[in-house]
Amino acid sequence: QVQLVESGGGLVQAGGSLRLSCAASGRTFSRNAVGWFQAPGKEREFVAAISWSAGNTYYPDSVKGRFTISRDNAKNTVYLQMNSLKPEDTAVYYCAAKALENYDRPSYEYWGQGTQVTVSS
Repeated sequence: QVQLVESGGGLVQAGGSLRLSCAASGRTFSRNAVGWFQAPGKEREFVAAISWSAGNTYYPDSVKGRFTISRDNAKNTVYLQMNSLKPEDTAVYYCAAKALENYDRPSYEYWGQGTQVTVSS
């Protein structure tokens, strides 16, 4: 069993930065890929993913060059550094562990409760 808790969301002006954290409990966390998704609406959209060893990272074109995912398995934590934020990045951000399908699909076994990110223009 893995429990995930996101933090670090908030209100920021366009062009600003935020760092989200996803803290996990559970021994299997460090052996699983982790993804971040955003939900501006009902659908969860892929933002970033990182392999369990942190050797591979994945991003959609919409955030590539602005967002960076990283992990510290010793601390059971995954981070999402978000720079050059835009109003369209406004959403609830979720972290997820243990992909059941491709890493960019919102089909993971474990999900956090989400953290709100609001970018003002």
